Amino acid sequence: MADQKAGTVATIAIIAAIGSIVLVFTGNPIWGLIAAITAVLMGIIGVVLSSSPKIGGGLMSIFAIILGLVDIGLAVMGIIGVIIF
Repeated sequence: MADQKAGTVATIAIIAAIGSIVLVFTGNPIWGLIAAITAVLMGIIGVVLSSSPKIGGGLMSIFAIILGLVDIGLAVMGIIGVIIF
């Protein structure tokens, strides 16, 4: 059995999820929302791809999906805060 390699899509998903938090807290909630949606979509693709025995990163993809969903809520609150204030 060959060694598993971490999925590139899972890595992109986790980077997008962390980047979303950074973008929201630096005053760019719209870009943070886009990054969070990207994290969720890439996380879903990563979970699907990790069903192959050669590609790993399923747990990382699931974490990116959860973090991306939290980031979407955070970004929406940030957008509301920008509109109100």
